[in-house]
Amino acid sequence: MSVLIFIDQADGQIKKAAHEVICYGARIAEMLGTTAEGIVLGTVTDDLAALGKYGVKKIHHVKSEQLNQFDAQVFANVLAQAVAAASAEVVVFSNNVDGKAIAPRLSARLKAGLVAGAIALPDLTTGFIVKKNVFSGKAFANVSLNTTIKIISLNGNSYPVTETSGSSEVVSLNVTVAGAKVKVTSVNKVTGEVPLSEAELVVSGGRGLKGPENWGILEDLAKALGAATACSRPVADAHWRPHHEHVGQTGFAIAPNLYVALGISGAIQHLAGVNRSKVIVVINKDAEAPFFKAADYGIVGDVFEIVPKITAAVKKLKGI
Repeated sequence: MSVLIFIDQADGQIKKAAHEVICYGARIAEMLGTTAEGIVLGTVTDDLAALGKYGVKKIHHVKSEQLNQFDAQVFANVLAQAVAAASAEVVVFSNNVDGKAIAPRLSARLKAGLVAGAIALPDLTTGFIVKKNVFSGKAFANVSLNTTIKIISLNGNSYPVTETSGSSEVVSLNVTVAGAKVKVTSVNKVTGEVPLSEAELVVSGGRGLKGPENWGILEDLAKALGAATACSRPVADAHWRPHHEHVGQTGFAIAPNLYVALGISGAIQHLAGVNRSKVIVVINKDAEAPFFKAADYGIVGDVFEIVPKITAAVKKLKGI
């Protein structure tokens, strides 16, 4: 018996979200009195043994170059074999794009119960009960998993990352890698930016900025903070900003430590994608904007007057 943790990687580097899910899975293993083992697919340049400082004792590495290109069906098939090899009874994913694609497929293949979007450690007092968000974060559900194999995908920024001493034993895992049924003809990647999925700080703009020509004040603040940039759906639909910056119910759902909203009214669809942020700061000249009800801090005023002053203060504080 073990807890198997899917360690996500891209371009040979372990994703930041994987550190959180390793700590989470390692703690579950401790609660169950078993070991935490990881699974990495594809070619990796990072030092896998160093991941032991997050609590994983053993890492199974499937080095096949076929797995350098993500395919949910192929990954689910490989992971099903890894679950059997590790005698895993709990499988843990990050609830990111990859996890959302793989976990349900693995659940169906193994006839395993799945809780997608967990936000806390399971309660083992009366079984195996996992807490998750429902109704776009407006309520919680406690889901009981009764299957032999249990699958959990953890929402980002829901569990603290802690480091200890130690290293992982890295072993090669021989499995059958089926050919992909989907052929990828090209890949277009965004470079030179802090990816939203990894960002701890996000500065986002809405129609209150009046046009793409005014986005400089947002970018200046984001650069001073070391934050990623984002936008509301109307901004992306108007082509003021690229769609990969769109956050909300129909865009990216994010959970940074700080979310700063500039000129965004805060419609329910937008809130559904950002309401897991630890701290929300709203700047809007409309005192009745619904976003203020969800904000931890709110400033009623003109973004064109307020934001440059905040940027100047941040630069002064950082000595930039």
